[in-house]
Amino acid sequence: MAGADDTFDDATEQTAPAWAVFGDLMSGLLGAFVLILVGVLVVQIDLVASLKQEVEKRQMEEQRRMALEKALAIPLASGRVTVNDGRIGISGSVLFAAGSDQLRPEGRQLLQSLVQPLAVYLRERDEMLMVSGFTDNTTLLRGTHQRFADNLELSAQRALTVTRALIDEGMPSSQVFAAAFGAEQPVADNADEAGRAQNRRVEMAPVPKASNAKTKAAR
Repeated sequence: MAGADDTFDDATEQTAPAWAVFGDLMSGLLGAFVLILVGVLVVQIDLVASLKQEVEKRQMEEQRRMALEKALAIPLASGRVTVNDGRIGISGSVLFAAGSDQLRPEGRQLLQSLVQPLAVYLRERDEMLMVSGFTDNTTLLRGTHQRFADNLELSAQRALTVTRALIDEGMPSSQVFAAAFGAEQPVADNADEAGRAQNRRVEMAPVPKASNAKTKAAR
């Protein structure tokens, strides 16, 4: 009997550590599974939040586009103004003669028609209007009557001319500023006249005020 008891005790002692190791292994596996599950849930929550933000951003952009097109319905109907991604485009030939920064009479009339709807749009959203000048890549001919050193200077003067015309027609000076890009950022190929004509343009884009941008960044 004593021998049998000793044998039983030895078997029990060998089995107990095996079950303890198995229990530790299962606990470790369960812990790892829980960690993986939590990680997956966190990633999914981040993806849902990012997707929600992107949807809200696109909805806001679409609302802005629709509001801008509504404000400029009459000028848009005339075909002399375009709206693309929130940027209001006007062909350079409508506003200026070739190589000039002096407004054509019809160009001034067009700008006059834009002031009231744009001023209301900007005031409602507490935004500013950036007036940008662009040219094609044709090198300006130098001569005694050439006023501009290069295309960048020409685009700057045209942007300033449009900005001043808007202010003269009633746009608050605090709501508009000028920018120049010269031949940079073309919208068409400069290889032919049709493309160069598209690149000679003035664009106007509503942008957040600096104070608004800082507030949004802080959030």
